Amino acid sequence: MDKNSIIGLILMGLIIFGFTYLNRPSAEELERQRIEREQMQAQEAAKASDNGALKFDSITSAEVAAIKSTVRELGVTDTVTGVSVLHVDKVDLRLTAAGELEGTVDADGRVVPVADVINNNSGLPVTVGVPATTNLRKALATVARYRGFARHLTGDSTTVRLENKLLSLEISNKGGVISRASLRDYDSYDSTKVMLLSPETDMYSFTLTSANQRFETREFYFTPVQVNDSTVFMKLDLGDGAVWGIKYTLPADGYLVDIDIVQEGMQSIIPSSVASMDFTWHQKMRRNEAGRVFEERNSALYYMYPDGDVDHLSESGDDDEEINQRLKWISCKNQFFSAVLMARTNFSSGVLTSSELKDNPDFIKEMKLDMTLEYTASAANPASFVMYLGPNSYPVMSSLEKEIFPEENMHLTKLIPLGWPIFRWINTLIIIPVFTLLGSFISNYGIIILILTIFIKLILFPFTYKSLMSQARMRLLAPEIKAINDKYPGNENAMKRQQETMALYSRAGANPLSGCLPMLLQMPILVAMFWFFPSAIELRGESFLWAKDLSAPDAIISWHTNIPFISSTFGNHVSLFCLLMTITNIIYTRVTMQTQNSSGMPGMKWMMYLMPVMFLFIFNNYAAGLSYYYFLSLLITIIQTYIFRKVVSEEKMRAKMAAVAKKPKKKSGFMARLEEAQRKQQAMLREQQKRQGRR
Repeated sequence: MDKNSIIGLILMGLIIFGFTYLNRPSAEELERQRIEREQMQAQEAAKASDNGALKFDSITSAEVAAIKSTVRELGVTDTVTGVSVLHVDKVDLRLTAAGELEGTVDADGRVVPVADVINNNSGLPVTVGVPATTNLRKALATVARYRGFARHLTGDSTTVRLENKLLSLEISNKGGVISRASLRDYDSYDSTKVMLLSPETDMYSFTLTSANQRFETREFYFTPVQVNDSTVFMKLDLGDGAVWGIKYTLPADGYLVDIDIVQEGMQSIIPSSVASMDFTWHQKMRRNEAGRVFEERNSALYYMYPDGDVDHLSESGDDDEEINQRLKWISCKNQFFSAVLMARTNFSSGVLTSSELKDNPDFIKEMKLDMTLEYTASAANPASFVMYLGPNSYPVMSSLEKEIFPEENMHLTKLIPLGWPIFRWINTLIIIPVFTLLGSFISNYGIIILILTIFIKLILFPFTYKSLMSQARMRLLAPEIKAINDKYPGNENAMKRQQETMALYSRAGANPLSGCLPMLLQMPILVAMFWFFPSAIELRGESFLWAKDLSAPDAIISWHTNIPFISSTFGNHVSLFCLLMTITNIIYTRVTMQTQNSSGMPGMKWMMYLMPVMFLFIFNNYAAGLSYYYFLSLLITIIQTYIFRKVVSEEKMRAKMAAVAKKPKKKSGFMARLEEAQRKQQAMLREQQKRQGRR
């Protein structure tokens, strides 16, 4: 196509567009056309009405008989008047004892008598008759699909409250579920009561399966039956003697709720071939703590196998797991609180999903559990559960875990992260009992931590004493070690320098490693405390000095911007107890370095002082109680060191070392092996030097 043809086509297009634009109808003309169309439709509808003919597929006599039969069979019948009532979707039907069908149908905004809908000569206009007939047929289809469950598809939402000293429950008739569970003794960071279940965040449901339909209990309105002050039965009357419901029992004290599935006559609805029932639980986990970082790290979806092994999905990031074996319980576990559902007959299998809600200020995680349970339609009590709704308190959980189901241990305390087995044993056998005992008669947890620290220091004192004695010997030998280093300088004399140093240690009866072993023996307790304090719910909300909450960071300076590379660990604040711990750690490092000789390793001093600064960045986001404990522990160690130096006479120790040096020495196995290794190393060095000389 040449240039002139292209220009011609463009001009033609512009002319056509301009002609269309200039001849478009005005707004007045468009409005007039719309009115004319509506008038024409109204005239056609009026003409059809005048002729007595409804222009829609009207209800037949066979359908009317089916409607009456359905209302009589599946509706709720008053035993006194004999009137059967069935309310489904937009249809409200009543069948009198004489067999007359009454009621109304919602025709998408206009309520009309059902008699007008089923009467072909009613004179209903098309605009009303069509939606009325459609809604009536939809309601009948719903009833046919749901059978006895259909009568419970609509209703008014109500709740029943059960309470004891510790726990408050609201049980909703919509779905027959615990819609709200709040702990009466615990508040969230925003001063509201801690809620483990709420209508905005939780929904659980059971699903039954018939030959051609799945019935999800969350769709139905149950009838509450108050058995007594502690028990309510949420009931579905399905007709023909079939009943299905959930019974909730809350004892007068404690955090446990008994949940029993109760049924009768379900063989008429659920085939005997159906051997399973599904359970779904969806939770959007609410944030409860001021320290969000640690709440996220310690919140996850946990589950236990029948053999007692407890596992969980990842506590960071998104995770999912398909489990094809039995589970004893499942739990949506928060840092300090848990909702645990324990099945008496186990869950058969399940799919677990967890995802983080990083950008949501009020919620931290979203969890979904799709579980399968064994089910028998003929059983009066096909499934039973116990739900724990309470704090992650070791004393509370340990007192319950062997009593819930007496025949087996529920291992609820494994929801509390206390570290690897060795650290867990230290926490459960020593730290927690002492901490609990002190808490029974001392109300200030800052004082309790101080006493606990002193108690631990007393236990560790024999190891500390050995370490201090070793440091004293090394401090007395420091001048002689310096003389050896000055006498044999340079890398070429490294072997000779090391031999002379080891000979000095041997004569003085000193061992450079003797101070390390006591410190290593103290490490398990230090690590155990690292796990204990962030998990101790007793510290939650407890204030001490400037710290408002010992379970959260004690920020004295805060900011809103993120510092690159360190914000994820350091946070957006400075914690005063952590800062004090760092300063004390630097002082302790200084005191320790005075007893050591590091002239042969120039970078050692720099590394020793760098470690406390690194701890500042690591612990700044941790609980104030943990930093406070480490601060006290270091401070007491420094005081012990200075007291030891004042009490122990260096002259007596020097004289004792001199006396040891005069005695004939029998080399220890360690020293003999060390000297043998040095001889072999020196021989290899001489051999290498000879080879280099030959070349």
